[in-house]
Amino acid sequence: MNTPRRALRGSRWHKVFRVDRGTSAARDGDDRLGERDQSTRSQQPSPDVTVIKTETTLRFALLLTLANGFIDVHTYLVRGGVFATAQTVNLLFLGMGLAQRNWGSAMARVWPMLAFLVGVAVASYIQSGRIDQRVKHPLRWVMALQATVLALIGFLPASDSQLVATVPISFVAALQLGLFREICGLKYVPVSITGNIRRLVEAGYAGLVNRDQAGQAAFRLYATLIITLVVGAATSTLASPAMGECAIWFPAGFIAVTLVLFIVDERKRRES
Repeated sequence: MNTPRRALRGSRWHKVFRVDRGTSAARDGDDRLGERDQSTRSQQPSPDVTVIKTETTLRFALLLTLANGFIDVHTYLVRGGVFATAQTVNLLFLGMGLAQRNWGSAMARVWPMLAFLVGVAVASYIQSGRIDQRVKHPLRWVMALQATVLALIGFLPASDSQLVATVPISFVAALQLGLFREICGLKYVPVSITGNIRRLVEAGYAGLVNRDQAGQAAFRLYATLIITLVVGAATSTLASPAMGECAIWFPAGFIAVTLVLFIVDERKRRES
């Protein structure tokens, strides 16, 4: 006599029972696998978390802009009338010197411009990422170099050759131009004002005419940068005649603060 289990064998009910049991087991396995996947995903960092880079923050850009406004006025007043960061005026003075056959004045502009070109090339090399394998935190080294250069120039008497001061300043200013061109997702120029003024007007038009909130925010940001540059220039106008070559220690301090920002922000990211 066949048992009930044997009676089911070969019948269509046995096939249904076997398939249903297999399906249930597979479903249980899938549930356990899903729980493991969910647990694994919960342990991994969320891909939506955005890490804000120190060099793209407003405070970093304000320090650079304040320092550059100070430096240009300082080199003009103390270092022979040369603008060491922005090269547009130097190019104009070069043309004037050549036309007037004032070779000394012309050459005083040539060397800072050449140093600026070399600095842009070095910045392009750093930005390519090739140096990351050899140097850790290259941007910090750039800021440390600039702070050191400015601090050392403060010890040089104003009676020395002005090229000793203006050439290295032009070089590190070019590094800034090549490496730091973004702030809060917007483009800006830390060593000159023309491009920022153009972006200010464009953002103001978008904010006022088109009622664009992003344009209004960008307008406030560029206005802050421009005002900061003016403040740096005004401060240098007062400090440079009174302190002479030592006044450049002010922008050296501003640049040194950016190094502190890099370190503080990194610690905050590690703690979070």
